[in-house]
Amino acid sequence: MRRAAVSLWRLLSSAFGSAVSLARRIRIPRQWLLAYLLLIVVPAGIFLYGYYERSASILKSEVIRTMQQALKQAGSNLSYRLEHIYDISNAAFMNPNLHSYLSVGADDQSMEIQLQVIKDLRFLVDTVQSNSDVFHVRLYVDQSKLYAGEKINFFSLDSLKNKAWYTPVIEANGGIVPIGDYEESFLDIGKARVFSFARMLRDPDRYDKVSGVLMIDVQEKMVADILSALQFAPGTQVYLTDADGTIVYHPDRAIIGTKIAPAILEDMKLSSEGSSTLKIGTEVNDVMYTTLQPTGWRLVAQGTESQLSRRAVELTQRSEWTSLMEYVALFLILPFVLLAIIVRGMNRRVMQVITVIRKEGSDGLIELPPVNGDFHMLERSVDHLILRVRTLVEEKYRAEIHEREAQLQALQAQINPHFLYNTLDTINWIAIGKGATDISQMIDSLAKYFRLSLNKGRSIVSVEDELSLAAVYLKIQQSRFVDAFGFVLDSEPGLSVYQMPKLILQPIVENALLHGILKSKDKRGTITISVREEDGDLIFQVSDDGIGMEEEQARQLLMEEPHETKPDSTGSSYGLYNVNERIRLYAGNQYGISIASKPGAGTTVTVRLKAERAKGLV
Repeated sequence: MRRAAVSLWRLLSSAFGSAVSLARRIRIPRQWLLAYLLLIVVPAGIFLYGYYERSASILKSEVIRTMQQALKQAGSNLSYRLEHIYDISNAAFMNPNLHSYLSVGADDQSMEIQLQVIKDLRFLVDTVQSNSDVFHVRLYVDQSKLYAGEKINFFSLDSLKNKAWYTPVIEANGGIVPIGDYEESFLDIGKARVFSFARMLRDPDRYDKVSGVLMIDVQEKMVADILSALQFAPGTQVYLTDADGTIVYHPDRAIIGTKIAPAILEDMKLSSEGSSTLKIGTEVNDVMYTTLQPTGWRLVAQGTESQLSRRAVELTQRSEWTSLMEYVALFLILPFVLLAIIVRGMNRRVMQVITVIRKEGSDGLIELPPVNGDFHMLERSVDHLILRVRTLVEEKYRAEIHEREAQLQALQAQINPHFLYNTLDTINWIAIGKGATDISQMIDSLAKYFRLSLNKGRSIVSVEDELSLAAVYLKIQQSRFVDAFGFVLDSEPGLSVYQMPKLILQPIVENALLHGILKSKDKRGTITISVREEDGDLIFQVSDDGIGMEEEQARQLLMEEPHETKPDSTGSSYGLYNVNERIRLYAGNQYGISIASKPGAGTTVTVRLKAERAKGLV
């Protein structure tokens, strides 16, 4: 802002110097120039300087708030993933078979029972390890077990006793102890950076005896991917600490295990989340943090005041010179031009008066044209100028606030679909765990439907994705209407390279099912979807053997916009009008939908689109 003030002063000085030079040429009185300087130039400079100071402060606050919201969203996403790991650990911990298996000693049972225990434990470990968030599962057991030396998923409990976290795990008495980022060697995959979540297991027959330790490992990459998506200013450090201020994750691995500054630790003890400006050493740092559940870790973003406010400076500089020139033009140049015109007009008027007096005397002044309203017009122009400046300042402020809100909504929108997919994935695994394969299959189809329909916000998709979306929709409906219909996909090879608008086939397929087959007498039938290329066009046909319709009714579906809302959740009329309009807007009036149908003979809907190869879906 100091640079802006210096630039403003230089610009005002240059403008005033040019004004003085111009004033001398058009003979503006010195008193008028002095009044112009004191009443316009100086107040304008003070006003502009104050405006830029306030704007920079507001923009910095908004940027910090947006960063805090982004950090909080990343923390929520990371907390959700960690809670998922805790749920997996709890599910394994509550498995009664696990404790009974660990209580089986090498000398207590036959070899056949020992081998069965190993087989069952392997199945349990593989089940937990099949989850996408779980990287590895380790089970530390008494070295007398036959499988204690397997060293892939099963290890000797004695090999864990020299680890720094062994004592905290035992003292936690069965509670989950999170372990920060470290490097571990695995016999089957080699070295890897992981986070671990360990808990002690007790012998159910001898509660005072430790029967083992269960550790679930998560790849460092999962945490790194979430945190790397935070687009903060270069140089800003984003890391994780535990409740004692020890850094458990940092992009610079040499810093892992060190302590954060005491001032930051003291500030974080006051609240679960927040932002502060702290002096650390000789530099002023902006620190933002939020708490991750259920570990109690803190996600921290730390940078010098100049680093975290760099975006605010960039936003200010982006409009600084444009706004500065606008205000200089409004406050300085326009009044000076008006003043010069008025003075020049007055000088011309004076010269006319002097010329008339010299030629004809004072009586000749009557012949001069009257001068009325010049100063009144100037006053109105100045009033309009001041009102315009105020309006511009308010509009610019509101536009900048709306820009910040739009950026925050974009960040949230990036996370919400990911949350939806993870939630469906969790429900899917719960269904699998309870043996509800039909529910699992339907949830999996629903997740695929969401992924294809949302398609990362793109409105243009490939033909292959559009056909997949229609197929997934029909599979979901087959789960709803069991044995009611079948469907056939008939696509020429090589059509996947073409693109088309999203959600063209799904409404047509929906009409074929709900208004064709399910309204037939036996409520059974077949839907056929075919696609081919013909003379540079893509031809889609959706056929059903349902009840059909009259020719006039088919014509009205494409000519009249639907208004009726169905009470049976089948949608607003047939919806083909809107699909036809979208196609014509996308490809032109020569493309669209045609319907061939007869009562009792089924319906065939034909879609004609221009065959365009995908150059990058948007």
